[in-house]
Amino acid sequence: MSGEFGESDEILTRVDGGVGLITLNRPKAINSLNQSMVDALSAVLTRWENDDAVRAVVLSGAGERGLCAGGDVVAVYHSARKDGVEVRRFWRDEYLLNAQIGRFSKPYVSLMDGIVMGGGVGVSAHGSVRVVTETSKVAMPEVGIGFVPDVGGAYLLSRAPGGLGLHAALTGAPFSGSDAIAMGFADHYVPHRELDAFSKAIVDDGVDGALVAHAVEPPPSQLEAQRDWIDECFSGDTVEDILARLRGRKGADAGPANDAADLIAGRSPIAVSVALEAVRRAAKLDTLEDVLVQDYRVSSAAARSHDLVEGIRAQIIDKDRNPKWSPATLAEITAADVEAYFEPVDDDLRF
Repeated sequence: MSGEFGESDEILTRVDGGVGLITLNRPKAINSLNQSMVDALSAVLTRWENDDAVRAVVLSGAGERGLCAGGDVVAVYHSARKDGVEVRRFWRDEYLLNAQIGRFSKPYVSLMDGIVMGGGVGVSAHGSVRVVTETSKVAMPEVGIGFVPDVGGAYLLSRAPGGLGLHAALTGAPFSGSDAIAMGFADHYVPHRELDAFSKAIVDDGVDGALVAHAVEPPPSQLEAQRDWIDECFSGDTVEDILARLRGRKGADAGPANDAADLIAGRSPIAVSVALEAVRRAAKLDTLEDVLVQDYRVSSAAARSHDLVEGIRAQIIDKDRNPKWSPATLAEITAADVEAYFEPVDDDLRF
């Protein structure tokens, strides 16, 4: 069967034996999300939630590279350069979709295979049955483009054990499927080669039966094994404190701690400062929806910032990998600069 949204479309859907199968279908762009995809996803989930013939949903990505590399950042760039109207509409609808997935009343199985970053985390890691593989490469890499982890990512990051969430948020570094399970971003580990059989088993035997047949014990989490230095360093009060602790590590931890410091030091100073605050605030917010309200305020501020446009320009448009951040250093950033990102907006998200 072809997708309900047409043969060539970017979201393919079909129902097989009571299971709604959704395929993100922009493989050349690693299935990056755009406005029409968000609209189509929300519409089909609404329909299936109210359809007694559909008992579970499975989300996967077309192609070999991954489930979803995030939002369409080229579209973000052009909108933010213009007036930000289109990108704020995209974020608003995307965050409403993230909440819809978070409270979906039927099993929502996300196959977090290959690259799962940013917006890809938003459509997968809020589901009820989150499956990773040995190819999973999960990340919230926003600070590298002068942006801040969004799509409810801070809800998960703030609830990860110890300093693991802040390590992911401030470095933007990818983590493995095993790490994703340790951090609360995923639940089950299924070998990549078994994913097709796993999906078929969901149709034939239900979600629980498929998990019994195909899920395996994940390998040990590399990040979990480094909790000692990660927890200690990322408990610093400010980004500068965290960097000083990372640079000050001695012994076997010095290498990975210094690597983390190098990553953070190359990111947008305002973005990492806001990301630290966003994760800390998210820890005190009760629900995913509360965090998404915060995300929309922060993203709206980012759309007006210098660093979002400059970060995308340097990484994606011109590819010179040499962003000129403003403010250029952490020392120039004031508490008021950070606070401004959390101010309510005229069109605050409501649930």
